[in-house]
Amino acid sequence: MLQSAGIVEQNAPKRFLRVLKTVEVSEGEGSNIKWAKLEPYHGYKLSFEIDFRHPAVDSTGQQVVFDMSEGVYARDIARARTFGFTKDVEMMRANGLALGGGLDNAIVMDDYKVLNADGLRYDDEFVKHKILDAMGDLYIVGKPLLAAYSAFRSGHAMNNLLLRELLSQPDAYEVVTFDKASQAPKGFAALQPAW
Repeated sequence: MLQSAGIVEQNAPKRFLRVLKTVEVSEGEGSNIKWAKLEPYHGYKLSFEIDFRHPAVDSTGQQVVFDMSEGVYARDIARARTFGFTKDVEMMRANGLALGGGLDNAIVMDDYKVLNADGLRYDDEFVKHKILDAMGDLYIVGKPLLAAYSAFRSGHAMNNLLLRELLSQPDAYEVVTFDKASQAPKGFAALQPAW
């Protein structure tokens, strides 16, 4: 349905939030460390590494880099499903969570393996879903970012802290538009459907 709605050109240039200096947040230390960072980049690139220490996850790709100027979101990222464990399902449902979740729209694992009959959609679906989460988390800033995002074991809360840290430093970003398509980062000038 989204695709069939089409694209309507607006009467004002698109506004981007461009990161001007590196901003980073972290939590923990040693083997418990997790962090997220934004760096200046003329485009939008995301790099994520996971470390779940679970046999089903460990047998897949643990790190992904996705650049919006080179990749195809619909093909490379959009189909990555959230994931969870059978041992958590009852607790989540008792708390009113994951009520619409099932094997058709989520990856479910026991202590050793993926339980979905069709397996994974991507060889690195777990980490690609973390990229998908980060894209949504970072868009909360209200404008598309021009930045390189990288993270290790980050999640929604850490991504929120990262945006708060960015916004707390007015010299770390600026809002920009591009009067000419040739000034925009590669892949940002042409109109494209999201799907």
